[in-house]
Amino acid sequence: MKKKLFLLDGSYLVYRSYFAFIRHPLINSKGENTSAAFGFTNSLHKVIKTEKPDYLAVIFDTPEPTFRHKLYPEYKATREKTPEEMIEQLPRIREVVEAFGIPIIEIPGYEADDIMATLAVRGEKQGFETYLLTGDKDLFQLVTSNIFIYKPGRSGDDVEIVTADWVREKWQVNPKQVRDVLALAGDSSDNIPGVPKIGNVTAKKLVNRFGSFENLLANKDQVEPLRIKESLLQNIDVAKLSYELVTIDRNVAVDIRWDQMKLKEPDKKRLAALFKELEFRSLSEEFMSKKEKIEQNYQTISTEPELKQFIQKLSGRKFFIFDLETTNRDPLLAELVGLSFSWQEGEAFYIPVKETGIGKSRKPASLFDSTENDGASGFSLSIVLPVLKKILENEEQKKCGQNIKYDMLVLKRYGVEVKGVRFDTMVASYLIDPSNPQHNLDHLCLEYLNYEKIPTKKLIGTGKNQITMREVPVEKAGFYACEDADFTMRLQKIFEPKLKSAGLYDLFREVEIPLIDVLKQMEWNGVSLDKELLKNLSVQITEDLIQLEKSIYHEAGQQFNINSTQQLGTILFDKLQLPVARKTKTGYSTDVTVLEKLSKIHPLPQQILNYRQLAKLKSTYVDALMTLINPYTGRLHTSYNQTVAATGRLSSSNPNLQNIPIRTGLGKQIRKAFVAGKPDCLILDADYSQIELRIMAHLSGDETLLQTFVQDLDVHTATAAQIFDIPLDEVNRDHRRKAKEINFGIMYGMGRFGLSNRLDISIAEAEVFIDNYFDKYPKVREFIDRTIEDVRQKGYVTTLMNRRRYLPEINSENRRVREFAERTAINTPIQGTAADLIKVAMINIHEKLVEKRLKSIMTMQVHDELVFEVPRNELEEMREVVTGNMESALELKVPIKIDMGTGKNWLEAH
Repeated sequence: MKKKLFLLDGSYLVYRSYFAFIRHPLINSKGENTSAAFGFTNSLHKVIKTEKPDYLAVIFDTPEPTFRHKLYPEYKATREKTPEEMIEQLPRIREVVEAFGIPIIEIPGYEADDIMATLAVRGEKQGFETYLLTGDKDLFQLVTSNIFIYKPGRSGDDVEIVTADWVREKWQVNPKQVRDVLALAGDSSDNIPGVPKIGNVTAKKLVNRFGSFENLLANKDQVEPLRIKESLLQNIDVAKLSYELVTIDRNVAVDIRWDQMKLKEPDKKRLAALFKELEFRSLSEEFMSKKEKIEQNYQTISTEPELKQFIQKLSGRKFFIFDLETTNRDPLLAELVGLSFSWQEGEAFYIPVKETGIGKSRKPASLFDSTENDGASGFSLSIVLPVLKKILENEEQKKCGQNIKYDMLVLKRYGVEVKGVRFDTMVASYLIDPSNPQHNLDHLCLEYLNYEKIPTKKLIGTGKNQITMREVPVEKAGFYACEDADFTMRLQKIFEPKLKSAGLYDLFREVEIPLIDVLKQMEWNGVSLDKELLKNLSVQITEDLIQLEKSIYHEAGQQFNINSTQQLGTILFDKLQLPVARKTKTGYSTDVTVLEKLSKIHPLPQQILNYRQLAKLKSTYVDALMTLINPYTGRLHTSYNQTVAATGRLSSSNPNLQNIPIRTGLGKQIRKAFVAGKPDCLILDADYSQIELRIMAHLSGDETLLQTFVQDLDVHTATAAQIFDIPLDEVNRDHRRKAKEINFGIMYGMGRFGLSNRLDISIAEAEVFIDNYFDKYPKVREFIDRTIEDVRQKGYVTTLMNRRRYLPEINSENRRVREFAERTAINTPIQGTAADLIKVAMINIHEKLVEKRLKSIMTMQVHDELVFEVPRNELEEMREVVTGNMESALELKVPIKIDMGTGKNWLEAH
């Protein structure tokens, strides 16, 4: 089997990687653009892993002029200047290549193509199979039965191997004739002139007829047609120059031995450190030295004397970690498999529990198994639960967990109300780094402890063959569970000082930790749904979709797959000849923005938008809601996510309540399906009124804006009167609509382009509106400028309660990235403070419900809105409790106002 030699065009790979992320550049926490470095590294790593080359080298161009520039000073003159942000990444890229143990080859005066060609020819003589990773078609002239072009795919496509047959099929010439074609047709990417009037098609015909460039020139009088012949005769010198420029030099003096190019073991420690510094998390994790030798004294409790001894130890602990092993990710369906505990690094205990079975309620059918414990499969709950219940419910014994809300919900099903929660490592990680999407234990162990935990899938598998933790042998489950508890303890010791040094500990202790119990109770409560209404709504939407489908086919003049963007693009732009807004790599763009613009000139785009909205609502909500109802409670139990939104906002899943449309008729019908679960109960809905604008008034201190709220004026009407310079009573609906867009646009950092699109006005008009706004509200402008400058200096922005969000991108040289960070800097203090406000309100209301022993329950939180299920006889008291605690959650310079309503369902109450 032939040895494989891979030669990588480093300059091409850097350029390709940088521009692959040009729309969404990768920016690390230091504000560095790492797009080129990341893409380059991934490509290099993929070649090593998948192709397993025997010999490998990376070849770079140098900044010095080459022999081609001396022949033709305009060579490559049309290329844009290399972006500074790309050049800045080159030293890091070279470090990565060196850490992989791969030689870098560059020779002043020669391009990477020439060096690669020279080595490829040498490799062929050596008996190697050589692969040139490049995007340069010039190198097609080198292709033989042993030399191939390794052409990376686009947008996830597979790599393409360019062979001699491939060249013949695509170019209709032999590989050796590629330079003849390029000499005649020229190459605009390298600014090679070629012969005027000769394009690729004509060039290929001429080369096929005459066999070669030299033979063509020798028989130039026989060239046809006449206009091509005349052009060739007039440009012989240009043709010869072009031929020299496209000819690859295969005899460069490259001083390197094969043994230097032989693939070696990479310097994993150096690579891991580099990737950690660059913040390439997945790569860093891959190259970290795994399973560092650390003390792990783990014990699976298997006898009653051992259990008794363990309970004595645990009873004396003032602080400990606990974690559960269960059979389901849904805590309201999960069965308990075991519990693990730790209170000292390197030491942990696991108590396996016997199967319990699930009955027709949230609680197991039999909490106390009467069969004797044999220690093989675990303890019966009748032995374990009573003793652990006292400890877990003891407020004085402080507890910590990783995503402890889940464990609290599972234990609640078993009649255990966990109290004394002091720490959650997942929540702590989120507060420390809210923009990081990963706060799971596996990731945190690698990130902070350089330790790779046993992956869950290693124990239970994936897909069809997946088992539950109940089926995992006790000794394996025990080590895994102890590891969870032990490393949660280790992380807690790291995170607590970090929270304190960043000034986040008060927010963590006073808001985020108490909130866990509130969210646990909300998820436990769930909400009741009108299933009959949802079924009828599903039937209605299906009928509406069928009618809409017919209308769409009528407007299109034919049937087609409405869900196919490519087919829709063909109908809109080829058949109906509507103006093309923009194209994507796969064809015409038919996204919402494009269709909204086109709907002003043709009815079909609006019908498509209506169809998409109906179809999405049906699948995502109307049909999905019924499948999400818990079979034992008959209610919908949404999961509230505390560690997702970087602003501090809560999010929800299964279902995502935030995305239910409010203003559309169908969205209202979906809200109508959320009902009070008992005949004597009502839904109470409380919504903060204009809370973000009130926070803007507080933060900016603008007198005009403050007075608007102090006088209890409609803020959008007041803004309209200000910017249009008219009395309040002359403000019409159009004035107010525009003022509303401006109010929210300013708050979200919207500029003139965004506002012009939102209001469908010219950019000049939008600029006038914005200028008028800042003339009337000058301290808002000062607040915006001050905030952006502050973030530039510190690297982060804070809310009123000191929640942080890091924005290193604000110092990026990329304008688009920088401006996005500036908009985020403006909005985060406002939206983040609103998030803190409602969290404090939820905690205070929850405490009042417990204190007063009310039967009312909090069922949902959506944006700035809280929803309750309230017995009629508690309605007045609940109005006072909710209003008082929502209005007093934070002290602002303006009054906080609540819009409140009640009804049989969410729609009536809102």
